[in-house]
Amino acid sequence: SADDMSGWKKAVAKPVATKQKYPRSAISREIEGRAKVRLTVSADGAITAHEIIEPTGEKVLDREIPKLVNRLNPLPALPAGQAEFSFLLPLNWRLD
Repeated sequence: SADDMSGWKKAVAKPVATKQKYPRSAISREIEGRAKVRLTVSADGAITAHEIIEPTGEKVLDREIPKLVNRLNPLPALPAGQAEFSFLLPLNWRLD
């Protein structure tokens, strides 16, 4: 159900927040960026595919995206009845 999916999306937001790293070289050069990545997840939560839909345009940040996907894999298992799910993950690197 949609409720289950919204709970799942919330459960996914947590590891993204903790596992997204800010490359040191980007911090020292004050590079910020936004990206969008499409992730495809199987029923058990394994990330089966990722596609950078919108790169940051900053090599140092864009190189971090596949590393983040590897660190996130696997995500929580999908709610019962969901075989596969594809969604857009917005990523933000911002200096405070």
